Order: sequence, then structure tokens, then C-alpha cells
Amino acid sequence: MPAAFFMASPSSAPAHPTRRIALCLQYDGAAFCGWQRQPRDPSVQETLEAAIEALDPHRPALAVAAGRTDSGVHAAAQVVHFDAAGPIPAGRWAKALNGRLPPSIRVRAAAEVPSNWHACHSARYRRYRYTIHNGRAPNLFLAPWSWHRYRHRLDESAMASALREMLGHHDFAAFERAGSSRSHSRTTLQEVSLERHGDLLVTELQASGFLYGMVRLLMGQLVALGEGRLSQSELRRRWSTGDRASVKEAAHPRACACCGWATDRRSSPEPPGMIANRGFSWQVPIRRIPPADIPPALDPQVSHGAAAPPLLLGRGRNRRRGRFEHSVRSNLAGMGPHPGPPVISPLTPRRLPRRRQPL
Repeated sequence: MPAAFFMASPSSAPAHPTRRIALCLQYDGAAFCGWQRQPRDPSVQETLEAAIEALDPHRPALAVAAGRTDSGVHAAAQVVHFDAAGPIPAGRWAKALNGRLPPSIRVRAAAEVPSNWHACHSARYRRYRYTIHNGRAPNLFLAPWSWHRYRHRLDESAMASALREMLGHHDFAAFERAGSSRSHSRTTLQEVSLERHGDLLVTELQASGFLYGMVRLLMGQLVALGEGRLSQSELRRRWSTGDRASVKEAAHPRACACCGWATDRRSSPEPPGMIANRGFSWQVPIRRIPPADIPPALDPQVSHGAAAPPLLLGRGRNRRRGRFEHSVRSNLAGMGPHPGPPVISPLTPRRLPRRRQPL
């Protein structure tokens, strides 16, 4: 029997060698069920892989992240890698993907990495930030990225002291949600910080790895401690003994964000061009919000004292509006002087003469 020869179709083989591409992502987690692909709800991984396959149809896309964020959790510096076989240069992937991704996902940078580089296994630590808005009045501009929690002013000193006790390698089973695929619940908490910036309480946690739901459960316990509903000794007993049944409160997911990542330069170098001027880490600095970032007329925390703009004068609706603004300024007058000079609006209506009625 004559031998049969088979020749592969030229279109079936990729024209370019396979390359590993690393991405640095930002995403708003409110619209997703988390990073990992789910059968019914939209996920960040599914959305990103669909955009990659549209640009590189030579092979199915598989995006691997440095850490899996929960439902509703944001990311300011999530690191992802995937393998590409198309002709798109590594430096053009960020712009190409941003043209196909929804506005809630942005690619900050892209770079080619060695084939043995892995976004998850090469990571030396992960860093999360949790922001609590501990002010009396809610703030519309801070609501999507913080948890407005005010029963009274939180005791940040007690919260920071409890955090420092958790530094090191421990079993954090008390802060692990059910359904985790990890074989153990031990991890190393490398660095912690808790700072107050006005009404914002910013907590940062850096660890070799985080358990499923660890950040939100830990922050829920810290808030109970800061409000005086939990003692520091009881919190120490819960996490040191792994008493998961006593840890029932989880903080809101929208205030949590993955904000840092790093690799060990000796074992696997970081992607060139992705991490600039930061050594071997990619972190987002704390953003101290100055008064100019929020319009003073819309921010309830900006005080209006004696140097307030003049009231609106006029008849009917304008006069009622003037009385309303006067009551708002009176309520805010006790909060201190206005940071800037008084603003005189050129659109302030003048008092018009009363028109005579015909006899």
C-alpha cells in the first residue's frame, strides 16, 4: 500500500513564534463577579480573554493573574500574563486591548517577558489597600472607592496596634471564607500600615499571599475593634486560635483594591517598561485628596464660615433659594473658616423695582 502523505495547511500554523505578554491592569470591580471566570456572571478574566482572542485568533487565550480578586473588589495594579502568537508587538498590546475592553477595564502597560515568567508563581508579594470613609456625611465622590462607615470616630490607634500583632507567618484560618481551594491557611503578613487622612482611614496589607476573603474579613474585625464592639484581646484570640465561627462580619468589597505586586529579581526579572522607577515593585501611592479635587459647593466636608458668598436676592423663587442657602451655611458655619477668599458670583440677581399695577 502506498504511503500517504499529509501536509498541514499553511493557515493552521501560526506565522509568528509564541511570546509571553505581561499586562498591568486596572479595573472597577463593581460590574464583575471577581477575576476568575464564572459560568453565569461576567468576570474580568472572561472579558479580557475575549478581547485577546479577537486580536490574536491563532490560539485560545488563557489569562493568568497574580491574584484572584473577589466580587466587587477593584484593582489598581493587577498583573496578568498570556501567550500570544500573532504579529502585534508587545508594546502595542495595551492600546489594542483598550480599544476592545469596556471602560471599566484599562490596561496600563504591556511588555514581553521570558517564557518561564509567571504572573502568580513569580510574584513575591501582593498588596491590598482598604479605604474607610469615617465622616459624618456621605460623600458622593468617594462612595465608589470607599466604605462609608460612621457610628463614631474609629480608634485608629487600637486598630493599628492589632494589625502589628499579626505581622509574620501565621495560620489565618479565622479570616478564610468557605470554598477555598488552598490546602492550608498559613501565610506571611510582611507589612501593614494604617493612616488617617482627615475622614479617610487607609489600611494597606502586604503578604506573600492572601486567603479567600481574608482582607474583607480582617477589616470587618478591625472596624468592630475601632468602634469599641470588640476588644483587642478577643480579636487576638480569634485569629490566633482560628475561631472562624466568631468572625461573622465582612467589610464592603468596593473599598478594597489590589494595589501592589512584585517579583524576585533573582529568580524572574520583572517585565521591562512595566515597572518604572520603582525598583522591583509596582504600587499605587496613597492619594491625599486636596480640597481642590472636589468642588467646594458640592462637598459637605468643606466649611463655609463668616466669609461666605452673599445670599441670592430677588423675588419669589430666588428669595426662597437664598433662604435655603443661608440655612445650609448656618449648619456648616461651626466647622471652621472657609479655606479660600469669598467668591462673588457675577450672576447674582439684582433687586428689581416693583412694577405698578394698572388701576
